[in-house]
Amino acid sequence: MDILNSYKQRTDLGNVDMEYFQLLLLGVPGHLQAIDQALTPHLSRPLKEIDPIELAILRLAAYELQQRLDIPYRVVINEAIELAKTFGAEAGHKFVNGILDKLATTIRASEVRSRGKQKD
Repeated sequence: MDILNSYKQRTDLGNVDMEYFQLLLLGVPGHLQAIDQALTPHLSRPLKEIDPIELAILRLAAYELQQRLDIPYRVVINEAIELAKTFGAEAGHKFVNGILDKLATTIRASEVRSRGKQKD
């Protein structure tokens, strides 16, 4: 809660959905083991070797894919890509996109399949 209080004191919260922000802030660390277990099979290197910003983005998106089924998987991935473009390494968004595409086919398999059928 120290992070949340610090954020509230230092930031203009005009357009922030505080309920959702708090859900993410507490939810990601609370599910970290499950998140990392879901990500690991899709990674080409150990978690500790991933850029910290890109890892944070991957964890946030993985949490949303696992816990927020009301948010379409493409929205989760697109938002993560935008975060990576803004805050990650130069080509970090490509890495994030690749990992999350693979993860979505595991976590949201039926949603991904149904989206694929709609394109046909």
